Amino acid sequence: MEIVLLQRIEKLGQMGDMVHVRDGYARNFLLPQGKALRATQANLARFEAERAQLEARNLEQRKEAEAVAEKLNGQQFVIIRSASEAGSLYGSVTARDIAEASTAGGFTVARGQIVLDRPVKELGLHDLRVVLHPEVSATIVVNVARSEEEAKLQASGKSIQDVRAEEESESEFDIAELFDDIGGATEEEIGGESTLVEEPKAE
Repeated sequence: MEIVLLQRIEKLGQMGDMVHVRDGYARNFLLPQGKALRATQANLARFEAERAQLEARNLEQRKEAEAVAEKLNGQQFVIIRSASEAGSLYGSVTARDIAEASTAGGFTVARGQIVLDRPVKELGLHDLRVVLHPEVSATIVVNVARSEEEAKLQASGKSIQDVRAEEESESEFDIAELFDDIGGATEEEIGGESTLVEEPKAE
């Protein structure tokens, strides 16, 4: 289907561009959401008549989005989830979860604005893009952890694997120290016994 874009669409074109798209994409997404019109003579004439108004509205919305992006960019939102010892989530974090966490953090973000290139299925820090306007986006950090304490730990730059490695290292060190202590005590006992051995009396 030939359409004319009423706003910039990523990977498709700019406002006013005439492009060819799949019928389903046009009917189910672009046309109902007012992002495009069918490229008929009547619609093209309508677009040209309203172009200045559309551009002015787009500019105003872009400025508002830029102001939000400035505050939102780099913000970190914590999502608590159950996970295995290896850090794999039981399920995944969805765009809805992220939108709700952002809203709870004081930002109005719709799930449709969250760009998920791949499912979030691991604990840790995940950089995600939020599209606030066709020409404006911000990057947020989603901190997925099993507890608030773990989230703080991850925010400080440590991963679950780092903490586990540290714990294992400390455990190995404690065992080594324990063996050293036992070894030292044995030597002292042997030394103590040797001082108590009486030499045979000369006849």
